[in-house]
Amino acid sequence: MKAVVTRVSEASVTIDGKTKGQIGKGYLVLLGVGPDDTEAEAVRLANKICNLRVFEDENGKMNLSLEAVGGELLIISQFTLFADLSSRRPGFSHAAKPDTAIPLYEKFKAECAALGFHVECGEFGADMKVASVNDGPVTLLYDTDEL
Repeated sequence: MKAVVTRVSEASVTIDGKTKGQIGKGYLVLLGVGPDDTEAEAVRLANKICNLRVFEDENGKMNLSLEAVGGELLIISQFTLFADLSSRRPGFSHAAKPDTAIPLYEKFKAECAALGFHVECGEFGADMKVASVNDGPVTLLYDTDEL
């Protein structure tokens, strides 16, 4: 699995002109699933992201967790994180097919919620408009092959 995690002061996702998900302070997570990913990786990645400490403390140091600041998560499926960029037109054969990706996307979301966080999301496979106000900016890349 791959994830792009952005610390935000607010973020939202709109589908067909209607807001599907919206958060205040927290993380916008763009989540990609590969064909060989497992539930164990979804659980491990959710724990890593939810326990990440990148919010500033009273001394201006990135030391506070999502829980410490009462943060939320907006999780968006993003198969393009597995793009083959060897040519000018990206290929997406390295991304998991929906029958693999959807259950792992759902597992990741459920794990974040089970850890006690408010989770909003987009819709798998939908044409989504994602808006965010990056805070910092702070953006981190995760790849479960490297954790």
